[in-house]
Amino acid sequence: MRETGPIELPGLDCGLCGYKTCAELLERLPQKPDLIKRCIHLSEEAVLGQESTPKLAGAAQVPVECGACALRPSETLRMKGTQQWLDSLGREFDFYLEHFPEDPGPREIILPHNPMITREMKLRKGEILIGRPLGMSCGCPITHCGVVMEVDERTGVIVWCVTGPLGPRQLGYKDLGYYVAEGYEGLVRESRRELGIGMRYFFQPRMCMLQWRHSGLVNYMNRTKEGVQVRLEGLWIG
Repeated sequence: MRETGPIELPGLDCGLCGYKTCAELLERLPQKPDLIKRCIHLSEEAVLGQESTPKLAGAAQVPVECGACALRPSETLRMKGTQQWLDSLGREFDFYLEHFPEDPGPREIILPHNPMITREMKLRKGEILIGRPLGMSCGCPITHCGVVMEVDERTGVIVWCVTGPLGPRQLGYKDLGYYVAEGYEGLVRESRRELGIGMRYFFQPRMCMLQWRHSGLVNYMNRTKEGVQVRLEGLWIG
């Protein structure tokens, strides 16, 4: 049996795993080991072939074959026929957007109509919020509820996981008021079209209460065993 050493996180602090630094990701691995799969700079072999506790690399060195290109599209994305892809109003869409397994719901990147509210409300990770996306970016008529995942006090940008209304009803909440929906992050497991960066698609968040199609431009992709991780910006409904 060959000996294995610890997985070394690259130390690039690229933020593509959802955390600002490699050190922050490293701190969360003991509780959630599967988070290591979100590092695109580690090949699949590196992740599956190591048994020791991960550590932070002293010098950033990216493998020749990283997690973003180690898998072929056919291994991560199943293509389906068009007859199944209709929203509740009978309009076609291209794929469902699923949330990450470790998250309570889809990740939405939002900006309050008054960005100063982010600081004034002293928002922190784990707090429960409600608010409604208003205007051209989204215009959803449903009040959204969610759990705060990241807060940028300088810009006012918030990343939260959108959930149902049960949490606010049981545990209380802070009211964000109106906000702009800037982007979504999640997984695509099935699609009726091939995905490509720079392309606009119709999609439906799997947990959308209205079951309406949305539209967004894909500006990031990462192929993983769980599906294709994507970020969609330039959102609108319809």
